[in-house]
Amino acid sequence: MIIGVSAITYLRLLLLCMIGAVSSAFGNRSLIHKHIHFHRRHQRALAFSSLTSSMSPPHSGETILAMSEVEDIGVAAQAGKSPAVEKTIAKLVPTTQSSFEQCGQRLRDGKLVSFPTETVYGLGCHALDPLAVQKVFDAKERPLSDPLIVHVTKSEDALELWDASTSMCRSEINNQAQQHQIEKRVLNVLTKKFFPGPLTLVARAHPSIPQILMANTGYVACRSPSHPIARALIAAAKVPIAAPSANKFGHVSPTLAEHVMDDLGKEDVWVIDPTLNEPGGTREQEGHAPICQVGVESTVAKVEMSNEQTKGSITILRHGAISSASIREALAKNGLSDYFEVSDSVRFTSEKVSNVAPGQTIKHYSPNVPCFMVDVSRQCQQSEISHEEKTVLAQSVIIDYGKRLSGYQDFVLAYRDLSVEGDASMAASSVFETLRWSERIQGANRVFVPDIILDNHEDALGLAVKDKLTRAASAVTVDIFA
Repeated sequence: MIIGVSAITYLRLLLLCMIGAVSSAFGNRSLIHKHIHFHRRHQRALAFSSLTSSMSPPHSGETILAMSEVEDIGVAAQAGKSPAVEKTIAKLVPTTQSSFEQCGQRLRDGKLVSFPTETVYGLGCHALDPLAVQKVFDAKERPLSDPLIVHVTKSEDALELWDASTSMCRSEINNQAQQHQIEKRVLNVLTKKFFPGPLTLVARAHPSIPQILMANTGYVACRSPSHPIARALIAAAKVPIAAPSANKFGHVSPTLAEHVMDDLGKEDVWVIDPTLNEPGGTREQEGHAPICQVGVESTVAKVEMSNEQTKGSITILRHGAISSASIREALAKNGLSDYFEVSDSVRFTSEKVSNVAPGQTIKHYSPNVPCFMVDVSRQCQQSEISHEEKTVLAQSVIIDYGKRLSGYQDFVLAYRDLSVEGDASMAASSVFETLRWSERIQGANRVFVPDIILDNHEDALGLAVKDKLTRAASAVTVDIFA
């Protein structure tokens, strides 16, 4: 028999747990906290849901338990034992038509699906359902100050999310109307040029967009992935999908289904794995082509108009495969260069700062081993290595780029170069997998990466690799191996 847990039943459940706690030294404390935490999370999410109640599918506010589970909890409590709590385990699913249909239904129902894009694996939810969005934050242990990116298949769908593209029906003074026309024009140009692909555009959101999606900033980020699996999933879901990278917050972004399982294996999420055969089959052999070809997250660019003028700015907030030079070229071809200034403004913030785009925190993409950047002065082994430094290196891993740290290769536990030739595309495609590799080296207690100085500041992927390694090391640079 299945019942909704009423207030009386819930109090009885807590009382049973408290009785057991007296005889078992708080043996059931984790279970009590689990239920209290669920209701607190639900109440917090409901605060956001009122903003978009007309757009969100209905959800039940009750916790559902089988009667037998309630009875088992009572018996365990009276016996002074901690009751067994069944944990939801993530599920790998193949890329069959039926699988896509089921995953699409899960998303419409407010559940989570992880899927590959051309950049990294995403953790997807119904973007216009605040309760579903909350589940993403909970699964990732992500602060609400870090917003999510909405994924769509068509430029028209992206334009509907932004205020400039939908506000012309309202009465506005001439200057506002002109600003909106220019902003709408540039959004049209950039989406037509770069969608689908690894560019995320951030602009002022339509009033109907859930605030939880945007960290209460009023700006919403959107992109159109080019990966066929991502596009098939969005089509099957029939709703826009909000999706950050499918990993625990601050950890290395995933580029394989197994990376997602490592981080989110105990969460209620389905993970689409293209290396699976038909249901009941086995995994394909190693050596298949990369699933996430680019390997690093999308470039993020914020489009914003000035308060009193018909001029605006396009600011690069996160480096990826699309360069600022490519954006300038698109503006020039469409007669918009005089209206917009393109600049870089990559930030390093704390988790407490609300950002308009993800990937801004100083500690990000970090392996589970302390990581440090090696100063340029110690690259290419330009100085003597002390005995103390050799001892440290003997318990360390080096992730190199362009042989900058190759002189220390013989002193470390493990060494890998992202690209011996300094090829940014090759390095970008493997940087996250290599950071995860460093965690698996037995006995390693430090990871060292080079502080990368680039001559070409328009090298989009080079800047992206530099950014990922910098955040992996929390921007900490050392000139002594200690």
